[in-house]
Amino acid sequence: MLARSLVRLVRNHSSPKASYMARTFASSGAQPPEGGETGERRISEKLSQRFRPSQLEVQDVSGGCGTFYAISITSEAFKGLSIVKQHRLINDTLKEEIEGIHGLQLKTSVPSS
Repeated sequence: MLARSLVRLVRNHSSPKASYMARTFASSGAQPPEGGETGERRISEKLSQRFRPSQLEVQDVSGGCGTFYAISITSEAFKGLSIVKQHRLINDTLKEEIEGIHGLQLKTSVPSS
């Protein structure tokens, strides 16, 4: 299945009038996105190569400047590991990328049997 690129408008809850753009790159079947921002693409490719996820979503939630990412990943590689160990694996994989960003939100899971 080809990766999808979605752009959606997200409201900033601290100010009802303020909003920012959040880019989401979602893939199913471990395929990195075809286009998009370099940071999202690089993160998606690294995670796809390392974990071969059945579901992967990388979203720049910083308003497009690449300083905060939300990642949701489902992979068999996490089977039997605590959430802390799953997140450590992600952090180790993205060590270079994490050095240049301010925040990272992770959601890891194992595929349903």
